[in-house]
Amino acid sequence: MQTYVISVPCVEATPESGGKGAPLAGAADAYLAAGLLDQIRDLGIEVAGNVRPLLAGDRISGDPVCNLGRYNALVGEAVAGAIANGARPLLAGGTCSHLIGMLAGMQTALNSVERIGLVWFDAHGDFNTPCTSPSGMLGGMPVAVAAGLCHWEWREKAGMAAPIPTNRIVMVDVRNLDPREAEMIDSTDVTVAKFGPKGEVDPVAIAIQRLAERVDHLYLHVDADVLDASLQPNHPTAEPNGPDLKAVLAALRATMATGKVRAFGVVSVNPTGPDGPLAMEMGTRMILGGLADWNELNP
Repeated sequence: MQTYVISVPCVEATPESGGKGAPLAGAADAYLAAGLLDQIRDLGIEVAGNVRPLLAGDRISGDPVCNLGRYNALVGEAVAGAIANGARPLLAGGTCSHLIGMLAGMQTALNSVERIGLVWFDAHGDFNTPCTSPSGMLGGMPVAVAAGLCHWEWREKAGMAAPIPTNRIVMVDVRNLDPREAEMIDSTDVTVAKFGPKGEVDPVAIAIQRLAERVDHLYLHVDADVLDASLQPNHPTAEPNGPDLKAVLAALRATMATGKVRAFGVVSVNPTGPDGPLAMEMGTRMILGGLADWNELNP
């Protein structure tokens, strides 16, 4: 197996993106500095390449949605190139806002008539639109954008030709939804899968298997805040009462076991401050655990 690592050194579209999530921009470089590429090779997986997409200064506008579209186009180019060359794209770093680029690249590289599904591990749905969001934060909208519900220019500038139908989306956990966001999800065909009260994985695995039977390819996306807040204490949107690492790794393995995963991402890790080492350890273990299962179950 070959993987191609996409190391996103920004939060949404530019390194200057501010706000409480700004420290997430450092995760990609922190992974590389800690030897992630060698750790991947130690699994017996070839690293076909590593790219650090940056949006040129003359392409940064005053419109953050336009910037997101342009930046995600760079991510999409990396994904499409990796798949075309027989490698499996890994997004290491960045945030949920880079979902669109991952899907755009898959659409570009894969046959246009084939069906792409999304498995979304997150404490949040990121299914808000400008009409439902209490904050207006773009980082809370990427799944709605992917589904064609808002900010078409973000999707189209990224090269994502068609939205993902909501019946091809499985959200795992999403234990904290805004009220109007929850109503939006309930009004669609999105499937929400929950871990059992003791971290049982079967309900999640069953939902993912059913999705896999309806699609040709999957993008497996993991926001580190799907883990309990005790394991991501410095995450800007950490949430209590979440699954532990063992449960999440088991669910990732179940997803890889479908044989449909074509790209994989672990995002939104904060490497800074006293809790940075713990956050990095959890992110690294999810990346390496997912890759090991991908290699074992889909050689």
